[in-house]
Amino acid sequence: MSTKTFTKTTAPDWLLAMWKEIDDKTFGKGFDCFAEDAICNLGVADWHGREAIRNNLRQFVDRGFTALHDVVEFWDSPELKIFHGKVAMRFDDPTIAAVRPTMVHFFYMDEKDPTKVKHWIGAVGPTGF
Repeated sequence: MSTKTFTKTTAPDWLLAMWKEIDDKTFGKGFDCFAEDAICNLGVADWHGREAIRNNLRQFVDRGFTALHDVVEFWDSPELKIFHGKVAMRFDDPTIAAVRPTMVHFFYMDEKDPTKVKHWIGAVGPTGF
């Protein structure tokens, strides 16, 4: 068992830049927050490597919706960052109603370079029942 101390603070620029890349569908430099060999587990996703994370998120978002991420709270510690937010999802198909599910993400930082995310674990939704 281990203990970590967290500080509730504003979301860091690197995280806001990543969400903006997704919201704007640009998928550029905002993904530089990930280590080259980072792992991402979002729901059933198991993506290995910064470029795989970037490309798979692009394919997922480009399948028919636009996202807008909002910060609810951010908790910081040196090795682990916890993000709680909401994501507004507006679908390209006008017959599908927009949704705004809750999301929680854990960002484990790289021990060799603590400015980079080594492992991203996140959950969004559900988007409906």
